[in-house]
Amino acid sequence: MDLRAGSPTFRQWIGVDLTAENRLMIYIPGDLGHGFQTLEDDTEVFYQTSTAFRPDACRGLRWDDPAFGIEWPLPDERIIIARDSSYPDFEL
Repeated sequence: MDLRAGSPTFRQWIGVDLTAENRLMIYIPGDLGHGFQTLEDDTEVFYQTSTAFRPDACRGLRWDDPAFGIEWPLPDERIIIARDSSYPDFEL
């Protein structure tokens, strides 16, 4: 999702199916957000970052934030850790 205030696509999102069969991957540059929902049991998710992980630099957006209106593929099936469920509504 585009988090760049002033961008013509600000707060818009896209969905992409990444599977072993289609062998796709996606690059997400800075100032864009990402989230994922696995669609099959026993799914492994791998991602790389441009810097070492720093817990003090972590921030996030709630999966159901009305500012984005994300349409998740499996709307009734989710397991979300407490941290990711507790983010406040998005504000600039």
